[in-house]
Amino acid sequence: MTLSTGDQAPPFELTNAHANVGTQTMSFDAASGANGTVVVFECNHCPYVIANISRMEAMAQACHDRNIGFVGINSNDPEVYPNDSFEHMQKRAEGMGYPYLHDATQDIAHAYGAKRTPEFFLFNSDGALVYQGRMDDSPRDPTKVTTKELSDAIEAMLAGSKPDVEQTESIGCSVKWKA
Repeated sequence: MTLSTGDQAPPFELTNAHANVGTQTMSFDAASGANGTVVVFECNHCPYVIANISRMEAMAQACHDRNIGFVGINSNDPEVYPNDSFEHMQKRAEGMGYPYLHDATQDIAHAYGAKRTPEFFLFNSDGALVYQGRMDDSPRDPTKVTTKELSDAIEAMLAGSKPDVEQTESIGCSVKWKA
């Protein structure tokens, strides 16, 4: 079951793989900014995530500049995908500008209704869901982007209005669930 627009962000307390950004464990509140929060479900191995790394970093920096929290969560089963283990998360996090949290039990992915990587959830300053889905319509090729739903939703939220598009289907690999 996925979240609906207006739903409150499910709380979490997860281990952070990024020793230089954030604390050892982080909650939704700790990851939040005064103007809102972006939670992205991502992983290490998905080609859609890999193709989006530089754009996700740019989005994280743009959010930081606007006092919007930005946090990545990896919920994939590392038994099936060893590249998504906590140790591999720590290696990848060395080049990241935002906290990278490990959802070892997959409870948080279930609570949010995450289906794919990458999948973005934008919450306002009150913790209510404003937008859910993809960053844009071309995650594998930035030269073919024609829509920017996440950026548009952030702009609308900061302007105090509802985004024209509140939900899209994310484009990416499925979350790798435990058996």
